[in-house]
Amino acid sequence: MTAQDSATPTASIAVSSGTLQAALGVLAFSLTFPSTVWGLESFGPWSLVAVRSVLAAVVAGGFLRAMRVPLPDRRHWAGLMVVAGGVVVGFPLLTTLALQTSTTSHAAVVVGLLPLTTAAFAAVRTGRRPSRTFWLAALAGAAVVIAFTVQQSGGALQTGDLYLFGALLVCAAGYTEGGRLAREMPGWQVIGWALMLCLPLTLTGSAVALAFEPVRLTAHGVIGLIWVAAGSTFFGLYVWYRGMASIGIAKASQLQLAQPLLTLVWSVSLLDEPLSPAAPVAAVAVLVCIAVTQRARS
Repeated sequence: MTAQDSATPTASIAVSSGTLQAALGVLAFSLTFPSTVWGLESFGPWSLVAVRSVLAAVVAGGFLRAMRVPLPDRRHWAGLMVVAGGVVVGFPLLTTLALQTSTTSHAAVVVGLLPLTTAAFAAVRTGRRPSRTFWLAALAGAAVVIAFTVQQSGGALQTGDLYLFGALLVCAAGYTEGGRLAREMPGWQVIGWALMLCLPLTLTGSAVALAFEPVRLTAHGVIGLIWVAAGSTFFGLYVWYRGMASIGIAKASQLQLAQPLLTLVWSVSLLDEPLSPAAPVAAVAVLVCIAVTQRARS
C-alpha cells in the first residue's frame, strides 16, 4: 500500500466528518426562528436577546477556559467587535423584534437572502470582483425577496420587514469579518471571544430588561431560550465553522441553501403556522439564485 493509498481513506473520513458538522450547523440555524417564537412566550424581546447572549457566553467561556485558549492579539479586537455587533447583538435583536409581528416562514424567506448579502459585503471588504453572472443572480434573488415581502405585507413594507432587512445587513457584516478572522484563528474561537466581549453589555442588558419586561415561564419559553443560546448561538456556529474548515466554504455554503426550506418545515410542524403558497415558491427561487452565485464564484 502506497502512502497515497493510506492517505485517501483518512482524507475521505475528514471530508465526511466536515460535511456532517456543517450540516448540523445548518440544522441548528434552521431552528433559530421557531425557538425564538417559543422564547417570546416567556420573555420580552430585549430580555430574550440579552439572556440568550449571557447563557451563550457562559458556554463559550467554559470552552475557552477548559482548552486554555490565550487572549486574541490586540489587532483582532476591532474585528471581533464587528462580529459581536452583527452576530451576537444585532441579528438576534432585530430578528426577535421582527418575529413579534412576522411569521417564521415570512422571516425565513427574507433572511434566506443572507448568503447573497454576505457575498456582497465580502466583495467590498476584500476587494474581490465577482463575475457579472454572480451579480445578476444576486440582484434576481434580492428582487424575489423584495417582491415576496411587499406582496405578503399588503403592498407596503411593515416594521417587521425593516427589522429583517436591517438584520441582513448587520449579520452579513458580522459573517464577513468573522470569515476574515477565521483565517487567523479557529472559527469557534471567533464567536467565543465575540460573546465574551459582549458579556458586560449583555449582563447589564439582562438586568435592566428583566426588570421592565414581565417573565412568564412556560415549557416552550424555556426550551426556546436554551436552544437559541446553546444551540443556535454557540453549538451551531461551533460545528459550522469546523465544517467549513474541513470541507471549504464553497461546499459548506451549498448545504446552507436548505436552511430557509427547513425553517418553513419547522414553522408548520412546531408552530402550526399556516404556510402561504408564495413562501416555498419564493424560498426555492432564492435557493436557485444562490446556487447560481456559488457556481459563478467558483
